[in-house]
Amino acid sequence: MLPIHHIENFLKFTPPHLQEVVLELRNIIAGIVPDAVEVVRWGGLSYFHAGRGGIVSAGICQIGLHKDHVRLAFIHGAFLPDPRHLLEGMPKYKRFIRLESYNDAPWDDLKELISASSKLDPRSIKAQG
Repeated sequence: MLPIHHIENFLKFTPPHLQEVVLELRNIIAGIVPDAVEVVRWGGLSYFHAGRGGIVSAGICQIGLHKDHVRLAFIHGAFLPDPRHLLEGMPKYKRFIRLESYNDAPWDDLKELISASSKLDPRSIKAQG
């Protein structure tokens, strides 16, 4: 994970109520995937398994900052279990969830999505079709 001063710099123009969401997501990701690589890319924080590939091929999730919400995105989200239908987006692969406040975030569901994404090996998807 990146040093906290990098994260503070990244978040310096983000409203405090959205900073809380980002920091909690980072804590969850670190707890579920302690060996995940964290980088600042494309205006957000990206997490991936270095041993499997890069940000896209081995992507776990991305935290994107928007004016009024935080977006937790999954590059291979179309292949994740989503029984509560929380994920938005219709692309072939990438799906996301909007998080507008700490108190309204479905934390347990987010943990399940992050865990499922961390276990997903996109190479198995290609092999299946």
